[in-house]
Amino acid sequence: MQKVKFVIPHSRPTLGPDEIRAVTEVMESLHIAQGEKVSEFEQQFADMHGAAGAVACNSGTAALHLALSALGVGAGHEVIIPSYVCTALLNAVNYVGATPIVADIDPYSYNLDPADVEKRLTPRTAAIIVPHMFGRPAELVRLLKFDTPLIEDCAQSLGSSIEGRLTGSFGELAVFSFYATKVITTGEGGMVVARSKRLAERIRDLREYDNRDDYKLRFNYKITDIQAAMGLEQLDRLPELIHRRRMIAAAYDAALAALPANLPTRDTGHIYFRYVISAHSTAPTVVRRLKMKQVQAAQPVYKPLHRYLGLQGYSGAEAAWRKAVSIPIYPSLSDDEVQRIINACRSTCGE
Repeated sequence: MQKVKFVIPHSRPTLGPDEIRAVTEVMESLHIAQGEKVSEFEQQFADMHGAAGAVACNSGTAALHLALSALGVGAGHEVIIPSYVCTALLNAVNYVGATPIVADIDPYSYNLDPADVEKRLTPRTAAIIVPHMFGRPAELVRLLKFDTPLIEDCAQSLGSSIEGRLTGSFGELAVFSFYATKVITTGEGGMVVARSKRLAERIRDLREYDNRDDYKLRFNYKITDIQAAMGLEQLDRLPELIHRRRMIAAAYDAALAALPANLPTRDTGHIYFRYVISAHSTAPTVVRRLKMKQVQAAQPVYKPLHRYLGLQGYSGAEAAWRKAVSIPIYPSLSDDEVQRIINACRSTCGE
């Protein structure tokens, strides 16, 4: 009797007994809200990135909102963001009342195009949000030359590096996400890392509103010790998780090199949060064909921001949206599943 092959999901968390134990210990202590575990999680993040401080919060979007607020960005300011990205960046800019200025991307790296950013700089530009898309570091050296505050969006790049220096340690601020299927997870959650103590204190002040002598607009963006306990275990495992991602990426590189498709740009600092290919067929067609072969793939960005906003141009983002397909590459994939994905890609992208 032939063994039934189940669908390989596009993403899934990599959790184990250590995470279960850590969460259980917190629950048994009855100290389940924001407390010592959150402080420990923040300190480890700050130390890891050589930062003056780190502030945990309940999502990556909240982290973006806090970062912009701490920089004093608001009405009358412009914030440059890439088009080929999720709407969290657009939302955060709108939350603070600033004007989003959408820039194009490099269609090969999928990262913000510094040349296009330069064209869009004005005296009103208050910040540039720079995602490191799919785990590949953006061109920070060029972007830093613009002398405009950079917020690194490391939601997909925790542990990636540029010449040995971690992403998240270059910008004025950096934000991280710990959603269920991110590089590490706390279920939901985020972090802001600040280079200056002043900014870290401002973010910490904005994170919660209760028991204050003065009134100003603050938020309820706290995270719990339950989540932080899981995050601490995941952070300990980060080298192992990244190593597995890179091993799978190397297997894909070798096995898919002959296909009529563009594979991810090689970079020693890449952590391969996503493995994105660009085939000769349209992305929806490739996704549909892979699904028929029991492999769940996805367009890694649902829709570019310029399309939501009715803007014209953006050839890099358009090309990525039409062609880019993300195939599974999470650490809990078995070797058998990796081979099934390779076989499915070979037959699909070779058609």
